Amino acid sequence: MQDAFILTDTLHRLFTYMTNEDGERDWGMDIEQWDWVPGVGLISIMEYGTTLKKQTAVHYVQEWVRRNEPKAGRMKVINAMAPFAVYPELYRQTHEELFLIKSWSIARWMLEEAPRTREQAFEHTVTEAASFREQVWADTVYMAVLFLARLAGLMGNRKLADEALRQTLIHMRLLQDAGTGISFHGWNCEAGHHMSKARWARANAWLVLAIPDIVSEIRGIADIPDELCARYERLAAGLRSRQAADGLWHTVVDRPDFYKETSASAGIACGYLKAVRTGLLDASYCQIASRTLNGVLPLITPEGEVKGGSGGTPVLATAEAYNEVPVYPTLYGQGLTMQLLAQTLAMQKSWDVQKKKLAGVQIQKLDGHQNAEEGDEACGSPADANP
Repeated sequence: MQDAFILTDTLHRLFTYMTNEDGERDWGMDIEQWDWVPGVGLISIMEYGTTLKKQTAVHYVQEWVRRNEPKAGRMKVINAMAPFAVYPELYRQTHEELFLIKSWSIARWMLEEAPRTREQAFEHTVTEAASFREQVWADTVYMAVLFLARLAGLMGNRKLADEALRQTLIHMRLLQDAGTGISFHGWNCEAGHHMSKARWARANAWLVLAIPDIVSEIRGIADIPDELCARYERLAAGLRSRQAADGLWHTVVDRPDFYKETSASAGIACGYLKAVRTGLLDASYCQIASRTLNGVLPLITPEGEVKGGSGGTPVLATAEAYNEVPVYPTLYGQGLTMQLLAQTLAMQKSWDVQKKKLAGVQIQKLDGHQNAEEGDEACGSPADANP
């Protein structure tokens, strides 16, 4: 179990590095843009704030949205949907109608106007001057479908919940490799193949991380299909078998000759923790996530910069091309690492509370022979329970 003080201090350094306004920020760290890169950073900062009750982080997200609201919805493409994922929680926090009105506007665009492939998946569209006709990317589930699920959860809306489930399942069916359970990065609906056939680590991270949140949001509004649970379990198991000894994953997960990539590793491990809490995975995955955490922490500098994260990556022409993507600091690399640390700390605190309760029960027992199970401390929760 990692020391809580170390995790708390590291989270503060990550947050400070992400939000520091001194000097010029390059593409990967420019948080004052309305796109997926700051969007993932924003989602992560909000999760840090709400999970660990850090009001400074929540306030930062509120102020960021107020500063950048004129840019919201200016370009309606999938990648530009990512920042809207914080709007449902902002409405819960503030009850400001702006967040709800804008959320409904974006949801209507997704349901009625967003380009779709022939299989009815959202076509992956980007803010750059590039077109990916009839292409389905794993990235879309995190950048857009997560927002739909969160708004569905906020409003108890069955139509939004059904569409979030539908999109998630379509993406899994098109992208998941039947042999390994691992996801390919993309699928070309027109050509009928997986293009580079790369089992790219961060594509898998987007799915592993998003699906537990999607399930958590819409459970109780719509039935969660057994197929989705089974596919997720196969995805998680396939990735588990490809984890390197130091806890990280290679940028293409079945290419051990390629470099290891930090953002994907953190995202996969955090997804495992969320899936255990949601009941999608058993508690043994917490040990896998703990191994990743131990591998990621040395990659964080004293200033809070996360090393080893790859740059923005479309579906590339060959698997080998993924190994040529440069490595540099990004808001999503910072953010996915932040999410892993925050979830780990939250689960450890939850387990501490449960241990105290169990200890109280033990003291009251007269025969002294019944002992509560210890559980898996790597996860921060009892091994036989999903908190």
